[in-house]
Amino acid sequence: MQGRRLATTDEIIAIVSPDSDDVVTQLTAWTDDRGVDLSTVDVGDDIDDVYDENRATLGVTIGGDGTFLEGIKTFAPRNVPQLGVNTGTLSFLARVEPEDLEAALDEVIRGRAAVDSRQQVAVEGPGIDATGINDVMIEHVPPENPIDRKITRLDVYADDEYVGEFEGTGLAVSTPTGSTGVSLSANGPIHYPVNNHTLQLVPLHTHQLGVRPIVVSPSTELRIFTKGPASLLVDGGRAHRILETGEEILVTGAARLAHVVRTSYDDHFFTAISKKLGWDIRDVDDPPISAISSASVPDSAAARPGSPIDPDTAGSDTLERALTIATEAAEAAGEPLRELHGQVESIAVKSDKSDIVTEADHQANRIITTVIDNEFPEHGIVSEEQPRRKGEDGYTWVVDPLDGTGNFAHGNPNYSISIALLEDGTPAMGVVYVPETDELFSAIAGQGACKDGEPIETTDRDRLDESMLISGYDPDGTFLSHFYQESRGVRRLGSAALNLCYLASGSADATWEHDTNPWDVAGGLVIARAAGATITDERGEPFDFDLDADGRTALLGSNGSLHPALLDHLEDGLPTPVQ
Repeated sequence: MQGRRLATTDEIIAIVSPDSDDVVTQLTAWTDDRGVDLSTVDVGDDIDDVYDENRATLGVTIGGDGTFLEGIKTFAPRNVPQLGVNTGTLSFLARVEPEDLEAALDEVIRGRAAVDSRQQVAVEGPGIDATGINDVMIEHVPPENPIDRKITRLDVYADDEYVGEFEGTGLAVSTPTGSTGVSLSANGPIHYPVNNHTLQLVPLHTHQLGVRPIVVSPSTELRIFTKGPASLLVDGGRAHRILETGEEILVTGAARLAHVVRTSYDDHFFTAISKKLGWDIRDVDDPPISAISSASVPDSAAARPGSPIDPDTAGSDTLERALTIATEAAEAAGEPLRELHGQVESIAVKSDKSDIVTEADHQANRIITTVIDNEFPEHGIVSEEQPRRKGEDGYTWVVDPLDGTGNFAHGNPNYSISIALLEDGTPAMGVVYVPETDELFSAIAGQGACKDGEPIETTDRDRLDESMLISGYDPDGTFLSHFYQESRGVRRLGSAALNLCYLASGSADATWEHDTNPWDVAGGLVIARAAGATITDERGEPFDFDLDADGRTALLGSNGSLHPALLDHLEDGLPTPVQ
């Protein structure tokens, strides 16, 4: 989950431990001031009466790690991101202190926090079907007579491969989030938990010197067979069962990740273990000078390209900064589109499909425009989905949150998000994101174009019979009828923004649009031109991008060398202009 998506938060549900009244009062005052709805629920209680799946919800836990784990149990199945406020003692998960609560929440709703996707662990077996974020512990059952045998034996398979027999006090299958304490006690590794999607099999008090912890992928199926009674606990007892001799359980990575919100007010992971566990290879309060530049963002975001930018320290280049913000906004808006696209594919009723498409447009547009407004409040915004807002400094954003609506409505993956920034009316920065394939096209005018960070450019073909063409809106079939037999084919994808990006990246040699809307082509224009494309109207005149154009504006784009042949062939099929 992208942290920028949190900018649209309109509801907070807080799970509250006892003796947290002062923090709840703080939170209530903050939500009242910001116009955010707040519901509070005692730890252990259900949230069904206050949770609305159609709202942008942030989960907050107020307590220690136990309360945080209850929050994961509640929020993760609902795909709700969670922020932990620490009112406990030794806390590794809830890392925002009460005095920083308001500042941390401000960071969240401005879209400047990060979201860690934490691997969960799932266990199935007789009488047990549970998920946890920390670990599954399988341990010996204490004997009634204290001098009786105190060990357990467990056979373990990884997929179809026999790992071996573990003899000792038990096993732990832990996530990177839950590995720290268990690994320390078993002389195993400490896992850096941020976006680390692995599982770790840790033998407990083994009786053999050569037995070591094992790291596996979350898709690995760990089948564990008991050779005696054993106690199974998930996340410290939030699910529990006594296993009988000869029973089998299956442990693997859970399909759904938990989303943990991290702000610059959190203790970073290595700071936390240094303070609380005596990690003594660093001075907690004196990091090296090379780390200072990333100290203002969470540890989850500091090493990631495109992390949230602090406007107070950002460079003066507006277009460079805008490119970063547009990238983050597009990727954040892509998440609800992917989620809703999956629903469209399974719905047969036309009216229900229409409702989902409308919701997809609305959610994506709200995320993008909120992020832009937070970072560039002085800029204008033009979107297909909302009234225009005039800017004050010559910069205007042009947004199409869902280009290819028809494709989306039919479960077709060829749809995109297009974001552009105009400088004095001219497209100067463009981003086009394809949610279903996770492709990102981007450019700043005059600086070259990229796909997923790698430079792209148009082809150099100059013969129609060697070229692949793309047709956009072509109501009377003029382009198709005149070029299908003369070329290697004419394809129609249904997204003008994508058409221009495929021209830019060399996947096609030319593209045609009978009529264009500014929001459909603004981002793709920057990308195609930066990659070397020639863009004109059907007469060969330079394409005039006009945000206020009234009437038809045709677009013919090519790699440049093919353009004369295109124009010659196209003119034969065009009506004679009225004198």
